[in-house]
Amino acid sequence: MAPLTLSVDAKSSSASAPDLSNRIMQSPQLKLSKGFASVNTQEDKPFDFFRTLFEGFIAGGTAGVVVETALYPIDTIKTRLQAARGGGKIVLKGLYSGLAGNIAGVLPASALFVGVYEPTKQKLLKTFPDHLSAVAHLTAGAIGGLAASLIRVPTEVVKQRMQTGQFTSAPNAVRMIASKEGFRGLYAGYRSFLLRDLPFDAIQFCIYEQLCLGYKKAARRELSDPENALIGAFAGALTGAVTTPLDVIKTRLMVQGSAKQYQGIVDCVQTIVREEGAPALLKGIGPRVLWIGIGGSIFFGVLESTKRTLAQRRPKMVKESKEE
Repeated sequence: MAPLTLSVDAKSSSASAPDLSNRIMQSPQLKLSKGFASVNTQEDKPFDFFRTLFEGFIAGGTAGVVVETALYPIDTIKTRLQAARGGGKIVLKGLYSGLAGNIAGVLPASALFVGVYEPTKQKLLKTFPDHLSAVAHLTAGAIGGLAASLIRVPTEVVKQRMQTGQFTSAPNAVRMIASKEGFRGLYAGYRSFLLRDLPFDAIQFCIYEQLCLGYKKAARRELSDPENALIGAFAGALTGAVTTPLDVIKTRLMVQGSAKQYQGIVDCVQTIVREEGAPALLKGIGPRVLWIGIGGSIFFGVLESTKRTLAQRRPKMVKESKEE
């Protein structure tokens, strides 16, 4: 019986060795840690493109309208500062000039941006490795900005022409621009707009998303609305400061109208530096940082709150549809 006993012991010991190694490998203490803001999409629920698109439209449109209404006067002052050549005076009357027409464009533009950004981001996060989540956020932000630019640019052209006193109403602005400059007049400064907004959207959303991921990892919980708003303010202010020269160029090209003072982006930069000095490229940086910082706080706070509300309604809607 002794050999049999030895045989059984050998088998049990050989069988226990893999079990022990498996337990060691599965121990959470020995798992490799991931990067600062890595994302694990392995256990995510199935990706619902159309629901994500719809919820993005609702959340983005809501956030965009709230921000535009609250901060429009600061944006008007910033535009007038940038449009003034040399030592021109800034008029502080009519700070809400063009708000109604601008909201008519901001609503669909913000809805389209977030509606495109959210499903693109989710798809890219599932495609890229965890440590490249920042690339996914940068790419999704740029794609969302490109889609929204089709609405943003005409809205921006009309808004800034009204803010600088060239027109008194949005319909009149559209009609006059189209008659004098053609349809292309509504897309004046389109390339400079993309030069400013694609980097802006990509950088702002990337900074926001990465800071949120890092914060969640450190706090080991979901963020509150005030925390989302604070991170949004920081991301907006930083990105706004960095992209101010691009914003100045975009503003000059958009408000010049048929006068054609500048013959493109390069000529605009050269003329500004030659006639007004390099510091002129930072005109309006104060109001811009203030506006975008506060705007980022409101936008991301409202955005996350709306997304959470829509997500909370999702299981209830599915359950009700099954009962019917």
